Order: sequence, then structure tokens, then C-alpha cells
Amino acid sequence: MPGDASVTDRNSVLAPYTGNTDLYIMPGYTFRLVDAMITNFHLPRSTLIMLVSAFAGRERILQAYEVAKREGYRFYSFGDAMLLL
Repeated sequence: MPGDASVTDRNSVLAPYTGNTDLYIMPGYTFRLVDAMITNFHLPRSTLIMLVSAFAGRERILQAYEVAKREGYRFYSFGDAMLLL
């Protein structure tokens, strides 16, 4: 199961799983189960920015970051959060 999915089977159904995974979510990944995400603002060039870019689109995330910087939002673990739909 590692490599393609970690908690869903090929039909997007939750499946029990224990163990490691080599799943790396980046732009181009197709989410099978998740349709919303709450997350904070991550560092540029981080794996977490890859995750949110895969979910919402790179350009959209970069635009959101520009607004966040302009409005004085706080970044990192204890900063502001965003809801991605």
C-alpha cells in the first residue's frame, strides 16, 4: 500500500493501515478523501508549502501568501491559520 495511498484504498475508501509510507504529496497529487484543510502559513520552499499547493494550487497559495504578508498575518507554527476549500 505505501507509495500510492496511506489511509484509503484504490476506491477512496478508508482502509486500516499500520506502517510506514513513502507518500510525498506535491502539486499534481490527486486527493481522494480530503476536501478541506485548515493549516497555518508555512515557510517558502518547504514540504508543507508543497502540500498546500497540491491541495489548492500553487498560484492560488502564492496569492494568499501575498495577501497575508500585506495584511500582517503571522507565519509559522504559532501564527495565523487559513481554511482551504
